[in-house]
Formats: sequence, C-alpha cells, structure tokens
Amino acid sequence: MAERLTLARPYAEATFKLAREQGRLGEWFELLSLLAAVVRDARIVRIVTNPQIEDDRIVALLKDICGAKLDEQGENLIRLLVANDRLRLLPEIQSLFEELKQEAEAAIDVTVTSAYPLESSQQKLLAEALNRKLGRDINLTVSEDKSLIGGVVIRAGDLVIDGSVKGYLGELATHLTH
Repeated sequence: MAERLTLARPYAEATFKLAREQGRLGEWFELLSLLAAVVRDARIVRIVTNPQIEDDRIVALLKDICGAKLDEQGENLIRLLVANDRLRLLPEIQSLFEELKQEAEAAIDVTVTSAYPLESSQQKLLAEALNRKLGRDINLTVSEDKSLIGGVVIRAGDLVIDGSVKGYLGELATHLTH
C-alpha cells in the first residue's frame, strides 16, 4: 500500500497543481472520483491489465465512460497513466488529491464515535474545540457505538484521541498485566 501511495503521489500533486491553477478543484475531484470508481470495477481491471488491448482503446473506453466530465487535460492524464501502466493507481491518486484539496481548503474530516447520541449543541462545541486545536475547518461526522461504554473516540486524519471508557479500561488492563 505504501508503495502504491509513493507511486501515486507525483500524479496527485501534479493534478492538484493544475486543478488549483485552473480554479477547478471540485471538477477535478469529481473526475478523479469517477475514474477511481471505474478502475475498481473487476471488468475494467481485466481490460486495462490485458496486454493485448491497445492503449488507445483503453483511453477511448474511459473517455466513453466519463463523457462530458473529461476535458483535454483529463484525457492527457489518462493517456499518461495508461502509457506508464499506472491506471490502477487512480484510487490512491484520488485519495491523495482529496487530502491536498482539503488541506488547501483548510478543512479536515473528523469522525467522532460516541457511546451515546450527541446533541447538536455538543457537536457544535466539539467542532469549535477541534477547530481551535487543529486550526482548520472541521467536517464533523458523528456515529454511535455502544461498545465504547462512555466517552468518545475522535479521528482526524492520522490523529486519534481515544477518550472512551472502553479505551481507558483496555489501557488499564495492559498496565496491570505488565
């Protein structure tokens, strides 16, 4: 997985740079999301990995699937990925592009898992506190997991804050057994 991300990063960064210069981050994100979904399809994977199918036919197939969403630069990206045998990296390219887009928009997706439903006022306070701590706009998603017993688990990018009773008890058990 790390190797795929390493290979995908230059494509994601170059695409992001172009999209930002054009002021079309949203359109490029939609296109990359569509292309990533397409190359996850098992039937498409069989086609794009078949050495007997010419590159131009693969590009034409993807152009047909994308329709009007695909402009000249999008087609150039597809041609480049096909020529370098990197088409199957599109899910990683899309994911990295999304991270760059969110960073540029100063937003971060935060998932809060709570043992009990959070009221909207609690969600608002939590989002404000996270905004102050992280210095970014917060896209808050709240879910419920009774197995936490109490408290919350907050996930923001690679940051995890486990304030749950279940996490505390697990930590306590680890300390007691050592």
